[in-house]
Amino acid sequence: MGVYEKPQGYIPRVVDAQIERYLRIFGAIEIAGAKWCGKTWAALQHGSSVSYVDENIELAKADPSMMLLGERPHVIDEWQLVPSIRDVVRHEVDRSRAVRGAFVLTGSSTPFGEGTERPLHSGAGRIGRVRMRTMSLLESGQSCGRVSLEGLFEGVFEPCKVDKDTFGLVEAACKGGWPEAVDLPVSDAQLIARDYLRRIFSESVPSLGFDGDVARRMVGSIARNLGQATTYKTIVADMYGAEDTPESFMDVEKAALYLSLLKSMYLVEEIPGWVPPARSRKRFATKPKRYLTDPSLAVAMLGLSPQSCLSDWQTFGLVLENLVMRDLLVYTEALDSIDEHPVRYYRDDSGLEVDAIVQLADGRWAAIEVKVSEDKVADGVASLKRLRAKLLKNSQAQVDEPTFMAVVTGNGEYARQVEPGIYVIPVRALGK
Repeated sequence: MGVYEKPQGYIPRVVDAQIERYLRIFGAIEIAGAKWCGKTWAALQHGSSVSYVDENIELAKADPSMMLLGERPHVIDEWQLVPSIRDVVRHEVDRSRAVRGAFVLTGSSTPFGEGTERPLHSGAGRIGRVRMRTMSLLESGQSCGRVSLEGLFEGVFEPCKVDKDTFGLVEAACKGGWPEAVDLPVSDAQLIARDYLRRIFSESVPSLGFDGDVARRMVGSIARNLGQATTYKTIVADMYGAEDTPESFMDVEKAALYLSLLKSMYLVEEIPGWVPPARSRKRFATKPKRYLTDPSLAVAMLGLSPQSCLSDWQTFGLVLENLVMRDLLVYTEALDSIDEHPVRYYRDDSGLEVDAIVQLADGRWAAIEVKVSEDKVADGVASLKRLRAKLLKNSQAQVDEPTFMAVVTGNGEYARQVEPGIYVIPVRALGK
């Protein structure tokens, strides 16, 4: 089954607290996320034994129950290689009502594609699902975390100062949040992102019966349109823009299928639109915005380096937005009271747009703008104030005042309150 060892040099992750909580609540949990983001290490940190499905693939297919043998919590790594394992885990959990924290499943994709074996049952109510992402700036030691997202929702804020290190921030985006990249120079760390993409397109995608070149073109289009609510038709046109008839290479249905594939591999993040209560849905853009799971992947797809990012500040602004959205997703999912989609965005038919809306399950919400530099803070504050005024203008609309609003900056130094309820926060001061 595999020799069990606690990971040496494990870097604590924000998701650790959620894993511990779910182990107390559910009979089994699944830690899902992109390859190389640290799922197995986190699982081993919380487990007591392990089965590596990829090392015992034939046995797992012949008798999935063998993967459940071991001291509990028992880790089952890469369960999706034999999806029936999930059903066996569910049945084992069902055998005892009081069982808690018996199994930890990890996977870097969900079963996908025509003819692919799938679990017979979702495991809802028995298997709690924890989403893990690449390391936030807080986890990689590049944010002091003195401005807590949770604290802001509770009305707690203390001004602070961080070092202004523009090149360091650019390097952080280029290195990404891969655990293996933490101690590497940026030139070496960038090889991790490039190799990650190479393996996705040359191995993972073809193994599921899809064309790696088509997937590469689609990821390239998403990288060129980070944070945009692009339609399938726009994506196809961008993928095959050099051709006279792009639609002859890919129709909308095929584009949707490939996008679902990339999401199932946790390569693409979709941020849904936010529709405030008591507002006509027709007046709001609800198509999702798309980012890549780590900013370094966008850098790799666009062929950027720290030096080229510094010379193309507009493009780096998009990469920074990708980084901030990743960190917000990491921090919000650590909150006890989260909405089903805790991070959304706002855009209406008047053109008013706000980068992120963080909403809790109890209805409290916050609005966040992302600006790469301090000289754009005033623009961000103005957008936030327009949003607040517009939503609260109708006294009969069921929209509560935001708990707080903030402009998250890239190269800012000072975390401060600029008006009641409105903050400016350098990204390297932000934490859970």
